[in-house]
Amino acid sequence: MNNEINNILKKVFKSKNNLKRQVLQISFGIICEKIKTVNNDEFIIKYYKNYNNYYNFNAIKAEAFALIYLEKNKYTIFPKVKYFNNKILIIEYIKHNKKISNLKKSNFLDILIKLHKKKSKKFGFVFDTQIGGMKQPNDQTANWVDFFCKNRLINVYDAICKNDPMPKEINTKIESLIKNINNYIPKNVTPSLLHGDMWEGNILFNNNKVIGLIDPGIFFGHNEMELAYLRFFNFINKKFVNDYNNFIKIDTEYYLYEPVYQLYYALLNVHLWSYKYVKNTYKLLNQLKV
Repeated sequence: MNNEINNILKKVFKSKNNLKRQVLQISFGIICEKIKTVNNDEFIIKYYKNYNNYYNFNAIKAEAFALIYLEKNKYTIFPKVKYFNNKILIIEYIKHNKKISNLKKSNFLDILIKLHKKKSKKFGFVFDTQIGGMKQPNDQTANWVDFFCKNRLINVYDAICKNDPMPKEINTKIESLIKNINNYIPKNVTPSLLHGDMWEGNILFNNNKVIGLIDPGIFFGHNEMELAYLRFFNFINKKFVNDYNNFIKIDTEYYLYEPVYQLYYALLNVHLWSYKYVKNTYKLLNQLKV
Protein backbone atom coordinates (compact mmCIF):
# COMPACT_ATOMS: atom_id res chain seq x y z
CA MET A 1 0.00 0.00 0.00
CA ASN A 2 2.84 2.39 0.85
CA ASN A 3 4.40 1.98 -2.62
CA GLU A 4 1.00 2.65 -4.17
CA ILE A 5 0.65 5.85 -2.13
CA ASN A 6 4.14 6.97 -3.15
CA ASN A 7 3.28 6.41 -6.81
CA ILE A 8 0.08 8.43 -6.50
CA LEU A 9 1.95 11.29 -4.83
CA LYS A 10 4.62 11.31 -7.53
CA LYS A 11 1.95 11.48 -10.21
CA VAL A 12 -0.14 14.19 -8.49
CA PHE A 13 2.85 16.39 -7.70
CA LYS A 14 4.80 15.48 -10.83
CA SER A 15 7.82 14.42 -8.85
CA LYS A 16 10.38 11.81 -9.78
CA ASN A 17 11.41 11.23 -6.17
CA ASN A 18 9.48 10.23 -3.09
CA LEU A 19 8.16 13.19 -1.11
CA LYS A 20 8.93 13.92 2.55
CA ARG A 21 6.25 12.28 4.66
CA GLN A 22 5.44 12.58 8.37
CA VAL A 23 2.78 10.48 10.08
CA LEU A 24 0.60 12.70 12.27
CA GLN A 25 -2.03 10.25 13.44
CA ILE A 26 -3.44 6.78 12.94
CA SER A 27 -7.03 6.35 14.06
CA PHE A 28 -10.00 4.22 12.98
CA GLY A 29 -7.75 2.47 10.49
CA ILE A 30 -6.96 5.74 8.70
CA ILE A 31 -3.42 7.09 8.44
CA CYS A 32 -3.02 10.86 8.36
CA GLU A 33 0.30 12.30 7.16
CA LYS A 34 1.79 15.68 6.40
CA ILE A 35 3.84 15.81 3.22
CA LYS A 36 6.21 18.41 1.82
CA THR A 37 6.81 18.88 -1.88
CA VAL A 38 10.09 19.85 -3.54
CA ASN A 39 8.74 23.44 -3.55
CA ASN A 40 8.19 23.21 0.23
CA ASP A 41 4.42 23.28 -0.17
CA GLU A 42 2.67 21.25 2.53
CA PHE A 43 -0.35 19.00 2.24
CA ILE A 44 -2.26 16.48 4.31
CA ILE A 45 -2.86 12.99 2.97
CA LYS A 46 -5.28 10.40 4.37
CA TYR A 47 -5.53 6.76 3.41
CA TYR A 48 -6.66 3.46 4.91
CA LYS A 49 -3.99 1.35 6.59
CA ASN A 50 -5.77 -1.62 5.03
CA TYR A 51 -8.03 -0.56 2.17
CA ASN A 52 -10.18 -3.67 2.50
CA ASN A 53 -11.18 -2.76 6.06
CA TYR A 54 -13.45 0.21 5.56
CA TYR A 55 -16.63 -1.75 6.26
CA ASN A 56 -18.63 -0.80 3.19
CA PHE A 57 -18.31 2.89 4.02
CA ASN A 58 -15.43 5.00 2.77
CA ALA A 59 -14.93 7.83 5.27
CA ILE A 60 -12.07 9.30 3.22
CA LYS A 61 -14.23 9.62 0.13
CA ALA A 62 -17.10 11.06 2.21
CA GLU A 63 -14.77 13.73 3.58
CA ALA A 64 -13.61 14.60 0.07
CA PHE A 65 -17.20 15.07 -1.11
CA ALA A 66 -17.97 17.21 1.96
CA LEU A 67 -14.95 19.46 1.37
CA ILE A 68 -15.83 19.89 -2.30
CA TYR A 69 -19.40 20.86 -1.36
CA LEU A 70 -18.11 23.40 1.18
CA GLU A 71 -15.71 24.95 -1.31
CA LYS A 72 -18.47 25.27 -3.92
CA ASN A 73 -20.56 27.07 -1.31
CA LYS A 74 -17.71 29.48 -0.53
CA TYR A 75 -16.79 28.19 2.93
CA THR A 76 -13.13 29.06 2.55
CA ILE A 77 -12.33 28.21 6.17
CA PHE A 78 -12.10 24.53 5.20
CA PRO A 79 -9.06 23.04 3.42
CA LYS A 80 -9.27 22.60 -0.35
CA VAL A 81 -9.06 19.21 -1.98
CA LYS A 82 -5.98 18.69 -4.15
CA TYR A 83 -6.80 15.13 -5.23
CA PHE A 84 -8.80 12.11 -4.13
CA ASN A 85 -9.85 8.66 -5.23
CA ASN A 86 -11.24 5.65 -3.39
CA LYS A 87 -7.92 5.08 -1.61
CA ILE A 88 -6.46 8.49 -0.81
CA LEU A 89 -7.40 12.08 -0.02
CA ILE A 90 -4.94 14.96 -0.49
CA ILE A 91 -5.88 18.35 0.95
CA GLU A 92 -4.05 21.57 1.64
CA TYR A 93 -2.29 21.88 4.99
CA ILE A 94 -3.41 24.86 7.07
CA LYS A 95 -0.56 26.22 9.18
CA HIS A 96 -1.59 26.95 12.77
CA ASN A 97 -0.06 27.27 16.23
CA LYS A 98 -3.05 26.21 18.39
CA LYS A 99 -2.79 29.45 20.38
CA ILE A 100 -6.14 30.59 21.76
CA SER A 101 -6.13 33.12 24.58
CA ASN A 102 -9.69 34.47 24.46
CA LEU A 103 -12.47 32.70 22.55
CA LYS A 104 -14.80 35.69 22.86
CA LYS A 105 -12.27 37.93 21.10
CA SER A 106 -11.69 35.39 18.33
CA ASN A 107 -13.68 35.04 15.11
CA PHE A 108 -15.14 31.66 16.03
CA LEU A 109 -18.66 32.97 16.68
CA ASP A 110 -18.78 34.63 13.24
CA ILE A 111 -17.63 31.42 11.54
CA LEU A 112 -20.17 29.27 13.38
CA ILE A 113 -23.03 31.63 12.55
CA LYS A 114 -22.07 31.75 8.87
CA LEU A 115 -22.18 27.96 8.74
CA HIS A 116 -25.49 27.66 10.59
CA LYS A 117 -27.21 30.35 8.53
CA LYS A 118 -27.25 28.08 5.49
CA LYS A 119 -30.64 26.38 5.47
CA SER A 120 -32.35 23.51 3.71
CA LYS A 121 -35.86 22.14 3.35
CA LYS A 122 -34.87 18.75 4.74
CA PHE A 123 -32.67 17.28 7.43
CA GLY A 124 -29.83 14.99 6.43
CA PHE A 125 -27.74 15.29 3.29
CA VAL A 126 -27.40 13.98 -0.25
CA PHE A 127 -24.75 11.49 0.90
CA ASP A 128 -23.73 9.85 4.16
CA THR A 129 -20.89 11.49 6.07
CA GLN A 130 -18.42 10.41 8.74
CA ILE A 131 -17.60 11.12 12.34
CA GLY A 132 -14.48 9.50 13.70
CA GLY A 133 -14.42 7.15 10.73
CA MET A 134 -17.96 5.97 11.55
CA LYS A 135 -20.79 6.32 9.04
CA GLN A 136 -23.38 8.96 9.86
CA PRO A 137 -26.52 8.02 7.88
CA ASN A 138 -28.10 11.09 6.31
CA ASP A 139 -31.44 9.83 5.02
CA GLN A 140 -33.28 13.01 4.11
CA THR A 141 -36.54 13.85 5.85
CA ALA A 142 -38.56 16.90 6.91
CA ASN A 143 -39.00 15.45 10.42
CA TRP A 144 -36.18 16.38 12.79
CA VAL A 145 -37.24 14.11 15.65
CA ASP A 146 -37.31 11.07 13.34
CA PHE A 147 -33.99 12.00 11.76
CA PHE A 148 -32.17 12.49 15.05
CA CYS A 149 -33.64 9.39 16.66
CA LYS A 150 -33.06 6.99 13.76
CA ASN A 151 -29.92 8.33 12.10
CA ARG A 152 -28.04 9.48 15.17
CA LEU A 153 -29.20 8.11 18.52
CA ILE A 154 -30.37 4.62 17.49
CA ASN A 155 -27.53 4.24 14.98
CA VAL A 156 -24.77 4.63 17.58
CA TYR A 157 -26.68 2.83 20.33
CA ASP A 158 -27.13 -0.24 18.11
CA ALA A 159 -23.41 -0.16 17.24
CA ILE A 160 -22.50 -0.25 20.95
CA CYS A 161 -24.95 -3.07 21.68
CA LYS A 162 -23.46 -5.19 18.88
CA ASN A 163 -19.86 -4.49 19.89
CA ASP A 164 -19.66 -4.08 23.68
CA PRO A 165 -23.03 -3.57 25.43
CA MET A 166 -23.31 -1.15 28.34
CA PRO A 167 -24.88 -2.09 31.70
CA LYS A 168 -28.55 -3.09 31.60
CA GLU A 169 -29.62 -0.11 33.74
CA ILE A 170 -28.21 2.35 31.19
CA ASN A 171 -29.64 0.44 28.23
CA THR A 172 -33.10 0.46 29.79
CA LYS A 173 -32.93 4.24 30.24
CA ILE A 174 -31.73 4.82 26.67
CA GLU A 175 -34.45 2.61 25.24
CA SER A 176 -37.02 4.52 27.28
CA LEU A 177 -35.66 7.80 25.95
CA ILE A 178 -35.81 6.53 22.36
CA LYS A 179 -39.38 5.34 22.86
CA ASN A 180 -40.44 8.74 24.20
CA ILE A 181 -38.10 10.95 22.14
CA ASN A 182 -41.01 13.14 20.99
CA ASN A 183 -41.29 14.40 24.56
CA TYR A 184 -37.64 15.44 24.78
CA ILE A 185 -36.52 17.41 21.71
CA PRO A 186 -38.25 20.16 19.69
CA LYS A 187 -40.25 19.33 16.58
CA ASN A 188 -40.42 22.71 14.84
CA VAL A 189 -36.81 23.05 13.78
CA THR A 190 -35.33 24.61 10.63
CA PRO A 191 -32.54 22.52 9.05
CA SER A 192 -29.16 24.28 9.33
CA LEU A 193 -25.81 23.27 7.88
CA LEU A 194 -23.68 21.67 10.59
CA HIS A 195 -19.97 20.85 10.61
CA GLY A 196 -20.93 17.49 12.05
CA ASP A 197 -17.86 16.98 14.25
CA MET A 198 -17.29 20.40 15.76
CA TRP A 199 -14.98 19.98 18.70
CA GLU A 200 -11.77 21.77 19.69
CA GLY A 201 -9.50 19.34 17.88
CA ASN A 202 -11.13 20.19 14.54
CA ILE A 203 -10.86 23.96 15.05
CA LEU A 204 -7.49 25.37 13.97
CA PHE A 205 -6.33 28.50 15.77
CA ASN A 206 -3.43 30.77 14.97
CA ASN A 207 -2.78 33.56 17.50
CA ASN A 208 -6.40 33.54 18.74
CA LYS A 209 -7.87 33.52 15.24
CA VAL A 210 -9.67 30.59 13.67
CA ILE A 211 -7.94 29.92 10.36
CA GLY A 212 -9.34 26.51 9.58
CA LEU A 213 -12.00 23.90 10.28
CA ILE A 214 -11.12 20.30 9.48
CA ASP A 215 -12.67 16.81 9.39
CA PRO A 216 -16.22 17.86 8.44
CA GLY A 217 -19.04 15.35 8.59
CA ILE A 218 -21.62 17.79 7.28
CA PHE A 219 -25.39 17.44 7.28
CA PHE A 220 -28.44 19.64 7.78
CA GLY A 221 -29.69 19.38 11.34
CA HIS A 222 -30.70 21.36 14.41
CA ASN A 223 -28.08 24.07 14.95
CA GLU A 224 -28.42 23.70 18.72
CA MET A 225 -27.05 20.16 18.44
CA GLU A 226 -23.67 21.67 17.47
CA LEU A 227 -23.77 24.05 20.43
CA ALA A 228 -24.51 21.11 22.71
CA TYR A 229 -21.44 19.28 21.39
CA LEU A 230 -19.21 22.30 21.96
CA ARG A 231 -20.55 22.62 25.51
CA PHE A 232 -20.15 18.88 26.13
CA PHE A 233 -16.36 19.36 25.98
CA ASN A 234 -16.58 22.75 27.77
CA PHE A 235 -15.24 24.59 24.73
CA ILE A 236 -17.97 27.23 24.95
CA ASN A 237 -19.95 28.52 27.93
CA LYS A 238 -23.40 30.02 28.47
CA LYS A 239 -22.06 33.50 27.70
CA PHE A 240 -21.06 32.28 24.23
CA VAL A 241 -24.52 30.76 23.76
CA ASN A 242 -26.06 34.11 24.74
CA ASP A 243 -23.88 35.91 22.18
CA TYR A 244 -24.90 33.33 19.55
CA ASN A 245 -28.53 33.99 20.47
CA ASN A 246 -28.13 37.60 19.34
CA PHE A 247 -27.74 36.32 15.76
CA ILE A 248 -29.61 33.01 15.69
CA LYS A 249 -32.33 32.56 18.27
CA ILE A 250 -31.99 29.73 20.77
CA ASP A 251 -35.08 27.96 22.08
CA THR A 252 -35.99 29.10 25.59
CA GLU A 253 -36.03 25.44 26.71
CA TYR A 254 -32.67 24.61 25.10
CA TYR A 255 -30.87 23.78 28.34
CA LEU A 256 -33.62 21.30 29.28
CA TYR A 257 -33.01 19.13 26.20
CA GLU A 258 -29.32 19.91 25.65
CA PRO A 259 -28.37 16.63 27.42
CA VAL A 260 -30.26 14.62 24.74
CA TYR A 261 -27.96 15.96 22.03
CA GLN A 262 -24.92 15.53 24.28
CA LEU A 263 -25.95 11.93 24.89
CA TYR A 264 -25.35 11.18 21.20
CA TYR A 265 -21.76 12.41 21.48
CA ALA A 266 -21.21 10.58 24.78
CA LEU A 267 -22.36 7.35 23.10
CA LEU A 268 -20.06 8.04 20.14
CA ASN A 269 -17.16 8.34 22.54
CA VAL A 270 -18.14 5.06 24.19
CA HIS A 271 -18.21 3.33 20.80
CA LEU A 272 -15.22 4.99 19.14
CA TRP A 273 -12.84 5.87 21.96
CA SER A 274 -13.29 4.54 25.46
CA TYR A 275 -15.72 2.71 27.70
CA LYS A 276 -14.99 5.31 30.40
CA TYR A 277 -17.52 7.61 28.68
CA VAL A 278 -20.27 5.34 30.02
CA LYS A 279 -20.04 7.54 33.13
CA ASN A 280 -20.94 10.60 31.02
CA THR A 281 -23.81 8.67 29.50
CA TYR A 282 -25.19 7.76 32.92
CA LYS A 283 -24.84 11.35 34.14
CA LEU A 284 -26.70 12.76 31.13
CA LEU A 285 -29.52 10.25 31.50
CA ASN A 286 -29.90 11.26 35.14
CA GLN A 287 -30.04 14.92 34.14
CA LEU A 288 -32.92 14.04 31.82
CA LYS A 289 -34.60 12.09 34.62
CA VAL A 290 -35.23 9.13 32.33
